Amino acid sequence: MCGIVGYAGKGNSIEIALEGLKKLEYRGYDSAGVAFIREDDGLMDIVRCKGKINELISKPALHGVKSKVAIGHTRWATHGGPSEINAHPHRVDDIAIVHNGIIENYIELKKSLIKDGAVFKSETDTEVMCHLIASFYRKGATFEDAVLQAIKLLKGSYAVNVICEKEPGKIICAKKDSPLVIGLGDAEYFCASDVPAFLSYTRDVIFMEDGEMAVLTSDGVIIRDSEGELVHRQPTKITWSPSMAEKGGYRHFMLKEIFEQPRAIADTITGRANLSSGTVNLFEFGLDKETLKTTRKIFIVACGTSWHAALCGKYMIEEAAGIPVEVDIASEFRYRKPIIGKDDLFIAITQSGETADTLAALKEAKKCGAKTMTICNVVGSTASRESDYVFYTHSGPEIGVASTKAFVTQLVSLYLLSIALGNKDLTKTPKSQDSINALLHIPALLETVLIADGEIEKLARQLSKATGFLFLGRGVLFPIALEGALKLKEISYIHAEGYPAGEMKHGPIALIDEGLPVVVLLSKESLYEKVISNIQEVKSRGGKTVVISNEDDDGVRALSDHFILVPRSNKFLDAIVMALPLQLLAYHIAVIRGCDVDQPRNLAKSVTVE
Repeated sequence: MCGIVGYAGKGNSIEIALEGLKKLEYRGYDSAGVAFIREDDGLMDIVRCKGKINELISKPALHGVKSKVAIGHTRWATHGGPSEINAHPHRVDDIAIVHNGIIENYIELKKSLIKDGAVFKSETDTEVMCHLIASFYRKGATFEDAVLQAIKLLKGSYAVNVICEKEPGKIICAKKDSPLVIGLGDAEYFCASDVPAFLSYTRDVIFMEDGEMAVLTSDGVIIRDSEGELVHRQPTKITWSPSMAEKGGYRHFMLKEIFEQPRAIADTITGRANLSSGTVNLFEFGLDKETLKTTRKIFIVACGTSWHAALCGKYMIEEAAGIPVEVDIASEFRYRKPIIGKDDLFIAITQSGETADTLAALKEAKKCGAKTMTICNVVGSTASRESDYVFYTHSGPEIGVASTKAFVTQLVSLYLLSIALGNKDLTKTPKSQDSINALLHIPALLETVLIADGEIEKLARQLSKATGFLFLGRGVLFPIALEGALKLKEISYIHAEGYPAGEMKHGPIALIDEGLPVVVLLSKESLYEKVISNIQEVKSRGGKTVVISNEDDDGVRALSDHFILVPRSNKFLDAIVMALPLQLLAYHIAVIRGCDVDQPRNLAKSVTVE
């Protein structure tokens, strides 16, 4: 969610902070601001606005000013609506702060502060933190101790950057349950909520742990743990380049990322699967033969698009390995009493590795004694550090809020895991070899689908005025129907539902009329004739059928108002092939409707609050 940037160094801190905020726009926000200390007179200044960063950049107070220290913020409203007064940074006396997270006991703290004479200007929980720090600082605490004493009173989650007018060369950073990463440059140092904010300056990073506090100056970084002990940690080298996070000539990040999917899948496969031996490299999962053989049950937990990948993984693993799989939405798992223990494997799927509900579910599973694995895209993320095992998807940075390449690489990861679990002795079998061979052909099949982009755009023009959609699929294509509906909702704001095709008669069929497009996923590999019967049921009620099929069948074409032919793989990998035209359809409908594709309203890329 909220984007945080801090900079201390030799450059123009205001420009660098604004540039960093631009790189974090994908996280979703409704207001923005920066705080800095002017070089000419040593005074602190804060500039904020409701709306987009370009509006902030246009503010005259940010031009012609020199500063070596600045903090910046993009806010996604939680406490108090979007407004300039609620925008960060907040200032009390000499202290200014930016914050990501939610302070759960802010009302109690606020009442106590008001009794002591504090006057509040905003509705935010963040201003409470600022008052706390300022109060301790006024009473004689050092800047570092004032921050430390304040955060000890907080309940909830936070990632903060704090500056002080009386100590102009310094930024204090602290975190708990919200991401914060430090960038190590040449006599310049960064602290941000995500790596893209400073990737054009350095690839050397340190991911802060919960309870840690860091002090940044142009001379370096000092990190201490919750007990005040110095922390020495080797930096992580980020492998992807700044250019990978740029649009590269595409109109939107989402479209670029859709077209990057063949490459992302190839990168995810590389080194993980061996066709000649017919095996999956267990080292990449951190697993061993003993874990494979003793796993009694698997729990897969995720949110949003990652939950759809988890549902596909259930089909894959149960059929390939014969191990029961339970799939949960993370926000539900953490609040029920899951029956999970030491013989179970808990798998968290999260693109960012920072999703709050998924992290909470992961901690609950660990508390119950289960073995834990994370499938994610961000090296060094909280989920990857919290888990016993981790598998990185290698999809590269995903900037568009609506997930595309992260989703398909999650599917690839689960498919590889299903092969490993189904081949516990790690010996070559015709089945494992065929499974791997089919996977190695997926990038080429997706290239074939991408050639049809123009055809899908024409279809989108015909469907863009619809007020609702129904997506149908069976087996592993049912979660893909859910994903197709979610993509359309996220970026075009059209109501859409995904359903198992066989469940249509139990309610959704009442919605069908000549104005409702029904998108049907049809695979020759899975219940082909039964799905054709569902298409006939839609047609007989006047519905508008959009059929995506891997079989060129004249009879099906006759039942289709619109027909898209895609290449065939095996029944599990068909899920990846059919996800792509649904992504393109949602993208083009959103563009035609004039929607903000990369930053859809009310959404954030990384949901780091509950």
